[in-house]
Amino acid sequence: MWDYTDDLMDHFRNPRNVGTIENPDGVGEVGSIACGDALRLMFKLDEHKRIQEVKFQTFGCASAIASSSALTELIKGKTLAEASLVTNQEIANSLGGMPEQKMHCSVMGRDALLAAIENYEKGHKGPADTPKTDSRIVCVCFGVTEKEIERAIRENGLTSVEEVTNYTKAGGGCGGCHEDIARILKRLEPEKKEVAKAAAPKKKLTNIQKIQLIQETLDREIRPSLKKDGGDIELVDVEGDKVLVSLRGTCSHCKMSGYTLKDVVESKLREFVSESISVIESQGGEE
Repeated sequence: MWDYTDDLMDHFRNPRNVGTIENPDGVGEVGSIACGDALRLMFKLDEHKRIQEVKFQTFGCASAIASSSALTELIKGKTLAEASLVTNQEIANSLGGMPEQKMHCSVMGRDALLAAIENYEKGHKGPADTPKTDSRIVCVCFGVTEKEIERAIRENGLTSVEEVTNYTKAGGGCGGCHEDIARILKRLEPEKKEVAKAAAPKKKLTNIQKIQLIQETLDREIRPSLKKDGGDIELVDVEGDKVLVSLRGTCSHCKMSGYTLKDVVESKLREFVSESISVIESQGGEE
């Protein structure tokens, strides 16, 4: 029996947001019943282009149901740009963790969300499921593409064929693709070394270096997503570990600005600059 957390079992026994939405704005479908897991996710936006309602239907195990339920709770109230930043690891963390062998369920949820966003952006003209034609199939048993395997390796720091199977199901059938998966892992090794180098313990920064790194992180990791929804962010001042910013455009009067500051801006700055950083909104922001 799998070692499931209480939170995971709660989402399994009492899943949130199950069902369908009439005239949804975006629909995403991933997996297949033949492969053992299938998920359909749909959402509807409010007048501010935030996810007002989200529903899912899934065929799968307890982990598939629980991770889908948790995902819908995580993305409610977010813009599509913000929702697209939710990682499968965040889904697992919200459940208090998941067995390694079941991590593919959290990946499936994120893939369904990205497919639904793509479906919305294409005005329902594109397929509701995750496109398969732009990448070769590596695992025939479960229909897993090379691109999906590469993304799982990059986002989760995977280093073995077994880990790839846990996160994507690739290689979990006949095993004929194990050598191919191993080749992909080897090809991506230089990238992983660069990531590890970037994640190495940071030297103590001077105040000027810290400000520069904060500005670079805002420009690279945060500003592009905000601008997609007509918003922006400006660095106002840095006082030790306190970072003062001003939200601009649509973000300046958004009801979810508190979430944006803490769960997006502060989270990214703690990841790329310092774990002790706290973000505060400047009172001189745009009205």
